[in-house]
Amino acid sequence: MWYAVSAPNCCISYPRRPCSPRFLRKCSVPTSFRVQASLPENGNGAKVEYTPWLIVGLGNPGNKYHGTRHNIGFEMIDSIAKTQGIVMNTIQSKALVGIGSIGEVPILLAKPQAYMNYSGESVGPLAAYYQVPLRHILLVYDEMSLPNGVLRIQPKGGHGYHNGVKSIMGHLDGCREFPRLCIGIGNPPGTMDMKAYLLQRFSTVERHQIDAAVDQGVEAVRALVLNGFDQSITSFNLRQKYKYHKV
Repeated sequence: MWYAVSAPNCCISYPRRPCSPRFLRKCSVPTSFRVQASLPENGNGAKVEYTPWLIVGLGNPGNKYHGTRHNIGFEMIDSIAKTQGIVMNTIQSKALVGIGSIGEVPILLAKPQAYMNYSGESVGPLAAYYQVPLRHILLVYDEMSLPNGVLRIQPKGGHGYHNGVKSIMGHLDGCREFPRLCIGIGNPPGTMDMKAYLLQRFSTVERHQIDAAVDQGVEAVRALVLNGFDQSITSFNLRQKYKYHKV
């Protein structure tokens, strides 16, 4: 678990990555701008503070795209916000954001309000402003390589030709070592155009699967934030992989 020791007028977070990307190194942020949660003082009179998580759902803004396959990342953020009682009412770095916590761990929820292909214009500045390390930036987005409603959590990976993820990597100096929660939406049927498929709403059956997946995703995000990539995440991925397989 990442944590920090707080003293007057400073905050020292550790452990540090051997080589931090430039978007973090170049930005010196006053302590008052950071999202932190303090635990009671220990025997040495120091407070332990958890490093925040930045959880970003990808999608397109506007009612036109609400409920479409490409906007499932937004739905996950809305569900997390509702479950944790977080109000999404602030615009910062071209994103709708809300600040709260899961247990003692502070979280920053974000829904970029530039279109999908420009999501990095929000994530890069937010990560730098709040000095969130790469390993605490969780992206939530749709994934065509997974069956509809199947989830997968990974500690890192490429962009997989997802333009939103590609934009974010570009604004994180090309770094790919950040977690992601992929939500399966399946492949377009037959010769259907991919863009049309992504901007299409789910069928009734698909919608039921997605609703169940969102509920499961909220619990998985909670486990990840509280415990990191432990055995429970491995078990979660395995259950998801085979949840529609009949024995």
